Formats: sequence, C-alpha cells, structure tokens
Amino acid sequence: MNIQYNRQVLYRIRIYIWIIIIGLALSGITAFPIETELSYWLPHLSNSKGFLTEWVNRVYVAVHRTNLQYPFLSYGTDWLAFAHLMLAILFVGPLRDPVKNIWVIQFGMIASVLIIPLAFIAGPIRHIPFFWQLIDCSFGVICMIPLYLSYKDIKILTKNLQRTNI
Repeated sequence: MNIQYNRQVLYRIRIYIWIIIIGLALSGITAFPIETELSYWLPHLSNSKGFLTEWVNRVYVAVHRTNLQYPFLSYGTDWLAFAHLMLAILFVGPLRDPVKNIWVIQFGMIASVLIIPLAFIAGPIRHIPFFWQLIDCSFGVICMIPLYLSYKDIKILTKNLQRTNI
C-alpha cells in the first residue's frame, strides 16, 4: 500500500480520537461548576415552559440546597469530572500509536454501549425523567461514531502495515 494512503488513514484516526479527547475533557471540565452552570442557564430557559425548564429548575434547586447544607456531596461530581479528564488522557495512547493501543478504542466502544443500560437501569431508580435518560444515552451513541470509525481505520492501517512488513 502506498505511504500517502496510510498517512491519510492515520490523519483520519487522529481526528476521530481528538473528537473523543475534546468531548471527554469538556465533559469533565463542565462537571466541576454544576451549580454555576445551572444558575446561568436557568434565566435563559425561564422564558419557555416545558419539561426541560421544569427539570433544570428542579436540578438547580436540589444542587443549590445540597451545596448549602451538604457541600461535601459535590465531591462526588468532582470525582466524576476527574474521571472524564483521566479518560481523555487515556486516549492519548491511541493518538500516538493507534495500532498498538487499539484496545483503548475497544474499551471506549464498550463503555459507550454500557451507557445505555446504565441510563435505563439507574435512571428510574434515581427518578431521572425518561427524556433525560434518552439524552444520556445519546452520549454513548454519538461517542460510538468516531470510536467505530477510528477502530475501522486502525484495522485498515494494521493490515496495510503488515503488508509492507512482509
């Protein structure tokens, strides 16, 4: 196979992985200031009526009251944020050497699939509205797209590299 083609495949793989890294990092960074973010969005949503506005208001009140009385509970969301940042760092391995670190992509694909049962099992137990469970599931579905595309291209790159080494 031609070297230029392998470079194109590697370039695509890296774009897909950067999408995952940026998504995870943004998810982590935005999980730290939950109360501040909710207080920002609430006035923007207050002009509209509906499930989303009611839900965001309910979440804000719960987070605000909890932070006033039990601020240590937000430490749990700090760990959630930290986990997202660590997962973003995990994807640096396949960014550097996708063939050697394809297992990270496979791990990401498994995690993306497992978001769906988590949302539908834990959601009702935690009284999360169905529409929000669907939003949570969408993260797994959306994340699966660049992961699968990178996985497919890593397989192509692996095959091409094996042909050139024979």
